[in-house]
Amino acid sequence: MLNNNEDSPYKVVNLLDLENQKAVEHNDLITSVAKMDKIPLKIFELAVSCLDTENIPKDNTVYLSKETLFSFFDVTSSSKHTRFKNALRTLHEQAIFEVQEATKKEGTFDYSIISPISRSSWNDYNDLVSIKFTEDIMPYLINLKSNFTQYLITDIMELNSKYSVILYKWFSMNYNQYEKYKENGQRREEQLTQLKNPYIDILELRRLTNTIDEYELFSNFDKKILKKPIGEINKNTHFTITYDKIKKGRSIIGINFNIEKKNKIHAPIDYKSNDNISQKFQKNKEENEDQLLGLAMQSPYTKILLEQLLINQYDLIDKKVMIGLQRMVFPRYEELVDLQGLNSVKEHISYVAAHKIPYSIKENTVKYLKIAIEKYLTNVKTNSIFRGE
Repeated sequence: MLNNNEDSPYKVVNLLDLENQKAVEHNDLITSVAKMDKIPLKIFELAVSCLDTENIPKDNTVYLSKETLFSFFDVTSSSKHTRFKNALRTLHEQAIFEVQEATKKEGTFDYSIISPISRSSWNDYNDLVSIKFTEDIMPYLINLKSNFTQYLITDIMELNSKYSVILYKWFSMNYNQYEKYKENGQRREEQLTQLKNPYIDILELRRLTNTIDEYELFSNFDKKILKKPIGEINKNTHFTITYDKIKKGRSIIGINFNIEKKNKIHAPIDYKSNDNISQKFQKNKEENEDQLLGLAMQSPYTKILLEQLLINQYDLIDKKVMIGLQRMVFPRYEELVDLQGLNSVKEHISYVAAHKIPYSIKENTVKYLKIAIEKYLTNVKTNSIFRGE
């Protein structure tokens, strides 16, 4: 029975609560197969974001308003109540996760099929909706130590495809790990690069998106599972995603993604002149950029790029270009040196110079060189795997 009093003992999540609210899930749930359509999946994600992990409800139930649900799905038609009831019914009929968890024995997994929602309740005379999680799903939502991912529920709200939601959560998982390990210094630069530029085998991507037997032609798979969802993610979330197809012979065997994080939408453009903390941050930022600029000017890679006419004297006095090279391109060259030596970097740069697209490199030198070296590194690593190195 729902409590209808204004002084309800339940914490009811309203629309304004969602602005900075995050959903938190175990990574095994992120990489599970969500066998449900877009609407049930998004209702589940919304319910997860309403769960207070610091004050876990005894009955595993969260409460939210119908107004929140309608706004979350941008429903304004006269039939919205009927559509809402149908969506909840579909949630109970469809919602299962196929979870695979790695065991202690390398290369083996435990598999579980979990129904996440046991009950949902509402009535016709107030605004309250309750959603109760099953006991089986709760370990993936609470008492999480380090193997979890959190993301803004308002990002999910804007996505209109279940594949967009699934990929967005997977990107969030990788980028969250990248930020965490970068901050605490627990991973080498190469490992950080792999988290920020994650590779996924096509078969694993098909498993994750539940499309093992769908879109057999890769052109259709690319359009439905990659291009359209990533376009949505780039437009509506705080991520910008690009990807490259990795081939073995004529077959595409995997996808290499690049994840970039946009600046905060609501962050002020200028620092406040009377804010000491902002002034200190700006000073540190300028000092760091000066250091990067100095390193770029002294780098042997700058000389090689000049010799190959990939940069010129005007680029040398362009602070943005030189800092960009030092921050985003030269570390990739260092990675290639570690793998194959300096001559490999020289050969790669020579190849890029011989095959450059003048218009593209003129538009953004740093981005052009960054994409080129990342593609080459991916091929080098893939070939090493096939050779068993």
